[in-house]
Amino acid sequence: MKIRKNDTVLVIAGKDKGKKGKVRFAHPKKNNVIVEGINFIKKHSRARGQVRQAGIIDLEAPLAVSNVMLLCAKCNRPTRVGFTFLEDGRKVRICRECKEVID
Repeated sequence: MKIRKNDTVLVIAGKDKGKKGKVRFAHPKKNNVIVEGINFIKKHSRARGQVRQAGIIDLEAPLAVSNVMLLCAKCNRPTRVGFTFLEDGRKVRICRECKEVID
């Protein structure tokens, strides 16, 4: 998966299309991410003693990785992600627009 935790992404599909946010969690096996302030759902919860309040809670739901695009820090545009190897042998992500190293 080309999107990682703490990446800034742009939502390109769905009800929050056009919004930007920071990735809080990335789930590579499920192929989805949770982005701060994006894709809120309402969940009804039952009280569990003194631990949790009963009521309707707003939660951030996961988004499919195909519905977000990485924002390049240098060119500040949504971009596809490529990979390349550095001289020291490390594999790093690069911006396909400006060829800048992301990692």
